[in-house]
Amino acid sequence: MASPQKNYEFVPQMSEIAREAGALLMEFFQRHVKIEYKGDADLVTEADRTSEKLILERIRANWPSHEVIGEEGARIETGGDYRWYVDPLDGTTNFAHGYPVFCVSLGLAFQGKHKAAVLYDPTRDELFAAERGKGAVLNGQAISVSKTPKLAQSLVATGFPSHKRHKNPNIYFYHQITLKTHGVRRAGSAALDLAAVACGRFDGFWEFNLNAWDLAAGVLIVEEAGGKVSGFRGEELAVTDRDVVASNGLIHGDLLHEFAEIFEGRGLEPLPDPREYR
Repeated sequence: MASPQKNYEFVPQMSEIAREAGALLMEFFQRHVKIEYKGDADLVTEADRTSEKLILERIRANWPSHEVIGEEGARIETGGDYRWYVDPLDGTTNFAHGYPVFCVSLGLAFQGKHKAAVLYDPTRDELFAAERGKGAVLNGQAISVSKTPKLAQSLVATGFPSHKRHKNPNIYFYHQITLKTHGVRRAGSAALDLAAVACGRFDGFWEFNLNAWDLAAGVLIVEEAGGKVSGFRGEELAVTDRDVVASNGLIHGDLLHEFAEIFEGRGLEPLPDPREYR
């Protein structure tokens, strides 16, 4: 299949920026930077801030009229039609603990709609990219979602928040969906989970209470790879929505059905008692 990348308007420059930021992250990663904390357990490192500073400088140089929202506090508001959602290091907790699953995430929206996206995983040198209506690629080669037809055969992924985990209901969803699928994975990077759906490594993904910079790039890449992304009731996902379900499309209805059942408390299998197991 021919690559659509030659038709991309924003992806080539976005890819250069992401690769540059990724190389910077690897320098920090190999030096085992000092962990800092903001809030309860929301990790921040010098690498986050340095990566965001680099990305912000490149965006301002190339697209001075564009707005920018960054995870580490970058804000540029110009009143223009284009807005960037930047996560300079998605998977910060993994990074800080030396676990090599993290990425740079750059999502661009035009008039509130996803326009272009790049995710770069520097540990594997994998760059995922897409533009609206122009398809998705991994390292320049066209990608597509899986063809797994049934939920019971699917491998899916989810994530948990880094703070206030006791207020998040996802352990119930994790438990129930584990019983309904071939397995559930939790890698610690929503952006890379979405990329894995886009290229067929995962058949589905869900998570609660994410931010726009977590989702903006990955959502478009999944859609352009032929997948489906929605809210938990199947509604169309806005750029700033926080709860997401993504899939190959074939298992989407079954996933939404299971989520609806869980929300209503129907058919819940009890969590096993560790005392009995022991």
